[in-house]
Amino acid sequence: MTTDKPSRSPFGSSFYIANIMEIFERLAWYGFFTVSSLYMTSPILQGGMGFSDEQRGFLQGLVPFCIYLLPALTGALGDRYGYKKMLLLAFAMMTPCYYLLGQVSSYSAFFLAFMGVAIGAGIFKPLITGTVTHATNDSNRSLGFGVFYMMVNVGGFLGPVIAGIMRDTSWDMVFIMAAVWIAINFIPVTLFYRDPTAEIRKNTPAKPLKDILIEMREVLGNGRFALLVFPILIAFMLPGTKLISESFAYGFIASWLGLNLVWHILAPKAGTHWYSSKIKMGNKPFLLLILILSGFWLVYMQIFITLPLFIRDYVDSSDLVMFANSIHAGFGEAASFVNVPQLTTAITALASQFDYSQENSFHKAYLELTNYNVRIPKEVLQAHLPSLSALSQAEISTLATQWANDYRQFKPEYIAAVNFGSIVLLQVLVSALSARFKTFYVIISGALMIASSYLLLANSEAGAIVSGALAVAALLIFSLGEMMASPKQQEYVASVMPKDKAAMYQGYLYTASAIGFLFAGKLSGWGYNKWAVEANEPANFWLLCAAIAFITALALWLFNSFAAEKLEQSQHSSKLVNNLA
Repeated sequence: MTTDKPSRSPFGSSFYIANIMEIFERLAWYGFFTVSSLYMTSPILQGGMGFSDEQRGFLQGLVPFCIYLLPALTGALGDRYGYKKMLLLAFAMMTPCYYLLGQVSSYSAFFLAFMGVAIGAGIFKPLITGTVTHATNDSNRSLGFGVFYMMVNVGGFLGPVIAGIMRDTSWDMVFIMAAVWIAINFIPVTLFYRDPTAEIRKNTPAKPLKDILIEMREVLGNGRFALLVFPILIAFMLPGTKLISESFAYGFIASWLGLNLVWHILAPKAGTHWYSSKIKMGNKPFLLLILILSGFWLVYMQIFITLPLFIRDYVDSSDLVMFANSIHAGFGEAASFVNVPQLTTAITALASQFDYSQENSFHKAYLELTNYNVRIPKEVLQAHLPSLSALSQAEISTLATQWANDYRQFKPEYIAAVNFGSIVLLQVLVSALSARFKTFYVIISGALMIASSYLLLANSEAGAIVSGALAVAALLIFSLGEMMASPKQQEYVASVMPKDKAAMYQGYLYTASAIGFLFAGKLSGWGYNKWAVEANEPANFWLLCAAIAFITALALWLFNSFAAEKLEQSQHSSKLVNNLA
């Protein structure tokens, strides 16, 4: 006798509305974030911000950190006040802030606008996934989230491509387009979106903030633990803003650790207030897993914030330009567009910008010109730059046109889009194949794949140029590693936790992403400037990233061998105590 499987329920309108809004939000985010490194470090003459790599790294670490920490609070606010109201608030914040990112000229103003985007995205993130959860059931939830994840990557693929077209006109258009994508979402959320929490709020009171804090204490730790950790994280990042020095930051961290140690020793075992209590960590095996996985997300983020710079500065993508031209001349022209008037102005400025009697001046000039989507061989620069002051403006314009034709490059954001495109095409196949293996081994294999991709990027001698084809190959290997490891992390937590706590722990697993992204910005800003810009040895940066990925894979193997069982036992013991109570 056989039992037929229950038929899969069709998706309702709320599911499709949620996916539409997700696509437009991802178009805005990835359209900006994929080119954010280029924009922030491009010279003001070209329309960029002219920030240092350290300043850029601080912003690119802090903003994703906030986006991935806020959902613990904003998700609860959505349950209390309604998804629809909170989504409207998110769009009302992101629309003007995306626009302002392209209008402001100071670091502080850019920081405030970027944080506005972060808060809006932090509100949007849990509500849209919550909508998909409410719009699906046990019969179609797996497929529903598969479709949703695909829509994320559709937006991730199209966003950089459209942004690349927009910046041919001006950088401002990238941000105007991002604001337009978000503004479009006012239409579906206002006219068609049905708040899935409306009926629930009528019959069930929202979870009190006190209960949320109790959950956080159970998983992460008490208020004293948070007070210890967060100032250290912020102090570690602040030198990137140039507001404080490295020595001051490290001095503060040492003093703060010492103060909290004394505070902990003197505090009573059962303090009457949170601030008079001893430091208490939450679920220690889970915190260890978060710490290890933060290493994965640290190296993962480099593909978005460092690789575009590396492609711009150290990848000779003329082979990709030739390939694009073989498909269609218009495609090749669009993918390697050079603004000749801007390049002419930049070459004119180079005549008096550097002292060409110094050898490193040619390297600085080379890096300056890569901002204009051309890669001029250093021997060509050495032949022309010392005599630029003797050329007329017409002759410099002719030289700029010649260099644009001979040395144009494939846009970094188009190469980066390979990551999203490959996920759209291959994620279902990779997920099906990886389902045959143990979850933790798949995560470890994914980390090793990412390490291998960075080793491929490091496969060059000091200052050597990597080909466009090799960069694409490294990106494809990275994408396979991402497809293996990223979804499996949530799956692992869901499989080892009791069902009544799985969703809670899956939510707090995003803390690993937040911490990893925070330190990723620091690593990118400091490491790329130290090895690529100053030392002309970018391979060392990728070797460091590969080493971190390998160490993460080793730590995951050790965790699986010695600590995973403790994680499972701690939860089953907790559940047993609750049942007995």
